[in-house]
Amino acid sequence: MLTLYHAPFTRSTGIIQLLMALDVMDKVDIRIVDIVRQNGSGAPDPANPHPEGKVPLLVHNGTAIRERGAIIQYLTELFPSPLGPAVGDPNRGAYLGWLAYYGAVVEPVMVTTLLGLDHPGLHSNFRGTQEMSDALVAALTDQPYLLGDTFSAADLLVSSPFQWMPSFAPKAPAVQDWLARCQAQPSAQMSAAYDAKLAA
Repeated sequence: MLTLYHAPFTRSTGIIQLLMALDVMDKVDIRIVDIVRQNGSGAPDPANPHPEGKVPLLVHNGTAIRERGAIIQYLTELFPSPLGPAVGDPNRGAYLGWLAYYGAVVEPVMVTTLLGLDHPGLHSNFRGTQEMSDALVAALTDQPYLLGDTFSAADLLVSSPFQWMPSFAPKAPAVQDWLARCQAQPSAQMSAAYDAKLAA
């Protein structure tokens, strides 16, 4: 049994998008929970088993999986598809690298920048906005997606914060065009509509 704890228009929206892209929404019990949001709205929800009261949280046969990169890897292995290169695929290493890069670089750089934090230790450990921009430009200059010609769950994850904060996205045409392609994915449109209905 698979259960996803979800709050609309949060980090768990990307997991809803992935489930839709994998065409497995009918195989997952979606539990809608409340969370404390950045603007102060919401509240801790006793129905949410996440130890920090956050989303997403995926529970499979009693085992909890948290952190989006881990959940995405888990789901793309559980439901094999071109969205997640399998072991032995030449793109497997790059795929795992981008899932890790998101949590280790993209989110820390964005959060520390938005908070106005600047320290050599942050740059040496997590890099900065320029390094993040350079990495994306280098990956996308000669190909439409992070792994090549095909949209993958790595694109879904790494592009996700720029959908919420487009002003933070690198201005390079290669990155902007990539973001437009990611936003045009049918699963992106469907997950947005799904959340809008929940929030109505």
